[in-house]
Amino acid sequence: MSQKTLNSVKSCGTAVSCQDCTLSSLCLPISLDGHDVDRLDAIIKRGRPFQKSHTIWRQGDDFQSVLAIRSGSVKSFVTSPSGEEQIVGFHFAGELIGLNGLFKKKYPISTVALETTTVCDIPYDSLDALADDLPELRDQILHSMSQEISEDQQMMLLLSKKTSDQRLATFLVSLSERFHRRGYSATRFRLTMSRNDLGNFLGLAVETISRIFSKFQQQEILRFIDSSRDIELLDMDTLYELADLQDSVQRPCGSKSAS
Repeated sequence: MSQKTLNSVKSCGTAVSCQDCTLSSLCLPISLDGHDVDRLDAIIKRGRPFQKSHTIWRQGDDFQSVLAIRSGSVKSFVTSPSGEEQIVGFHFAGELIGLNGLFKKKYPISTVALETTTVCDIPYDSLDALADDLPELRDQILHSMSQEISEDQQMMLLLSKKTSDQRLATFLVSLSERFHRRGYSATRFRLTMSRNDLGNFLGLAVETISRIFSKFQQQEILRFIDSSRDIELLDMDTLYELADLQDSVQRPCGSKSAS
């Protein structure tokens, strides 16, 4: 991580502690007691937010920390030797990023804020030492790594086997479930990524993305609220059927069909 990034996450007196954070149930093992949470809180660095388009780390930077996103969202991408960028993921509040740098001690991807984003910066050496004393914390780290691997595998399937409509439907279902897990609405949320970024991630032209969104609106599967970013999913049944996920995942409560 660059020195500029390290400076941007230095301690801040107004930071919210792990005990008081509304996302603690997502980041922390339930079995940690107050003293153990305080020990974890002591190694975390918090600071001023990253502004939109700020590079959090670049592909090839030395691996030093993992980040827990407290608010906002980021995108991750790899850059080919010819300079071509391929987006490999979008990440939201309550998610950990950076664990993929552990293997080679280098971040294999670049990460950029999509909007004003606040994070908890967790130095990995300190986290690893603390996890030696707290098996529950070690389990949580492994769980996060396993989830990241699973999402990467789902992306490979998404890009290799599905039609354009299925790709977009799968992406929307995935967002719905991720927001629901974090206590947000499963059917109304903001698409913080641009159409260009979304097309890059799904392997589709921007024109194709726009055409499918228009078709989904005509079919009353979804609608946009006030802008092209705020979206409401109206027919979750159809989205799950398009994504071919109706029998493979557990839907968020109340997501069968939004009225």
